[in-house]
Amino acid sequence: MGTLNLPSSGPVYLDTNIIIYSVEKIEPYWTFLKPLWNAAQQGQFGLTSSELVILETLVKPRKDADHVLESTFRQILCASREMMLLPIDMKILDHGASLRAIHGLKSPDAIHAATGLSAACTLFLTNDPAFKRINQLPVVVLRDII
Repeated sequence: MGTLNLPSSGPVYLDTNIIIYSVEKIEPYWTFLKPLWNAAQQGQFGLTSSELVILETLVKPRKDADHVLESTFRQILCASREMMLLPIDMKILDHGASLRAIHGLKSPDAIHAATGLSAACTLFLTNDPAFKRINQLPVVVLRDII
């Protein structure tokens, strides 16, 4: 198992799968991601994502009528001081359309990529290798290092 090199400052962008692994404590990812969350809680850097993660993370809890899991996602996404969600505005959608056209990304991935780029993230953490197509994005794919 490799190591996740954490930046000395942020923001660090979290793709939806990273948030799901963390909240649901899915192994082996959760153990690997704990230092990231600890560093963010200590103020080493901020964590960020798109507001799109609200839609993407709440589907399963609602489908399963799991109110505890839904509440946990809401707490992490909307009320934690280390996590900041960025809005999906016209600039993000326009840039996302270009990324989708050029790199063949799915619409949600294009929104995440455009948001990460607009936030000037120092690390874009995901488990989806499709993001590697975007050279300007500092992508780390978990399965490549675990």
